[in-house]
Amino acid sequence: MNLSLILPLILIVGMFWFMSRQQKKQRAAQEERQSNLVKGTKIITIGGLHAVVDSVNQVAKTVDLDAEGVILTFDMAAIRTIVPEAPKAEPTVAVEDLKPIAKDETADAKENITSETDKPSDK
Repeated sequence: MNLSLILPLILIVGMFWFMSRQQKKQRAAQEERQSNLVKGTKIITIGGLHAVVDSVNQVAKTVDLDAEGVILTFDMAAIRTIVPEAPKAEPTVAVEDLKPIAKDETADAKENITSETDKPSDK
């Protein structure tokens, strides 16, 4: 066979192999996220509904969602995104908790003038 015919064929087969591998990884990640659904998880459906998981039926592959008091049953494949929990904010420091700077610390913080040209003019 001609090398100019084999090389494009190998390239096409390689592209299909990489694409199928990526799809398998995405499908496995989606199945793992769906199997880890628990009550209280915030999700977004493929239709754009923002809701909280009320119950999960692994056998029937359905999930009951609470959308502002309305319970809706969806297929697990209808879940597009699982919203990650926001990290807890660190406590803020009140102004009263800050201590004033001592005189010794302010002297160190002042800029040292090294030449006559750096001095401010009296004009």
